[in-house]
Amino acid sequence: MEPKATTSQVRKMAILIMAIIMVMITMRGAESRMVRVQEDYFEYTAMNCREHSASIVDFGGVGDGTTLNTKAFQEAISSLSQYESDGGSMLFVPAGKWLTGSFNLTSHFTLYLHRDAVLLASQDVNEWQIIDPLPSYGRGRDAPGGRYISLIFGTNLTDVIITGDNGTIDGQGALWWQKFHRGQLKHTRPYLIELMYSDSIQISNLTLVNSPSWNVHPVYSSNILVQGITISAPLNSPNTDGINPDSCSNTRIEDCYIVSGDDCVAIKSGWDEYGITFGMPTKHLIIRRLTCISPTSAVIALGSEMSGGILDVRAESILAINSESGVRIKTAPGRGGYVRDVYVRDMSMHTMKWVFWMTGNYGSHPDNKYDPNAFPEVRNINYRDVAADDVKMAARLEGIAGDPFKEICVSNATIKEAVKAKKVQWACTDVNGKSSGVSPTPCDLLPEEGGGGVDGVKECDFPADRLPIEDVIVKSCSYNGMVR
Repeated sequence: MEPKATTSQVRKMAILIMAIIMVMITMRGAESRMVRVQEDYFEYTAMNCREHSASIVDFGGVGDGTTLNTKAFQEAISSLSQYESDGGSMLFVPAGKWLTGSFNLTSHFTLYLHRDAVLLASQDVNEWQIIDPLPSYGRGRDAPGGRYISLIFGTNLTDVIITGDNGTIDGQGALWWQKFHRGQLKHTRPYLIELMYSDSIQISNLTLVNSPSWNVHPVYSSNILVQGITISAPLNSPNTDGINPDSCSNTRIEDCYIVSGDDCVAIKSGWDEYGITFGMPTKHLIIRRLTCISPTSAVIALGSEMSGGILDVRAESILAINSESGVRIKTAPGRGGYVRDVYVRDMSMHTMKWVFWMTGNYGSHPDNKYDPNAFPEVRNINYRDVAADDVKMAARLEGIAGDPFKEICVSNATIKEAVKAKKVQWACTDVNGKSSGVSPTPCDLLPEEGGGGVDGVKECDFPADRLPIEDVIVKSCSYNGMVR
């Protein structure tokens, strides 16, 4: 077992990480595309502009941090839904602290947060409705049965935008983390943002902090842009994943900064027999210019709930700092499904436990009804142009006996060991593939393949084509507070 950090070390690291995040937020504000002219008029960028607008104040909202605004948000969005087929609408949240419970969005709608606006999630558990578990999971993640609805929720929507000038959504998650650790949860904790069965989604230019559990969860949805998001949670907060595309297609995640108690990005598609039956993969996903700090989890995880399949994932220009692993695959017998055609390039990593980690014995099943002979397929996994330093172990690649992970490729990777590194840098079982230009030398199951390329390095694949979501361009829009 690895030695645990002392309380002093954890405190120092937390201070350092929060300092980094504050610098990032400051930089993000300076680089914001929005041009503020006056309180009642500003410009912003979005996938679609709106013909109608209103402020939460128009519906009785009070931003004093103590007045509950759940009814104001619900009534505002209900009123604005009349414009779904008439140019759409935008709800503006001005500067202030807006305490609220959960509210549902509508189609052809934009929720916009002023840079000094903070949505505060209510601490009253009664404000959180219990909804059905996801059909591809069969139960909640924290407990059997239903789950608490997310703070910002929507289902069966088209053209929905959640954006701002780096305004903040604060989940005030400490109450929920405490309940989790004490075993007091009867239902699964809420997420900050969840959109289900929806198409054409933009989530951008916001700061998300202290989520009770996952932060951003698009599920059963398509054509998704997540851009310019800063996410922060204490390093010991449970399951505070950053961005989790789940059974989604055509998704673009870019320019995000994440400090998390769990995976910064986790790609999912259902859990064991429920995910196999639901059968909706996550496919055609690109992640780029991601910065992640996650000492106990992955920068990008595929799984472990991947029973509907994961296909065509592309990641590039990734920066990892003090994280457990880079791009990790998590699965197990009983999952079924597949992880195929994964492409990673241009990763820079500093202070890592593992650079490459694949796990075929992750376990964790929803119930005892899963089929232990439902083996996952893991194939065509490509990593290239990787630089890492202060690394304890280069790779831990563990496939499944009788079901090896196939066609793994690693090229042009330089990994510098930490002072107290493992003696064996590559541990490989039940995998096969190849390598080229990798230091330290990989295991025998990934033999060197020379020839071609620069300095005799034969590069692993990365697709030359573009995904449709890469060609989606945001527009210049404006808000006029005098127009309704």
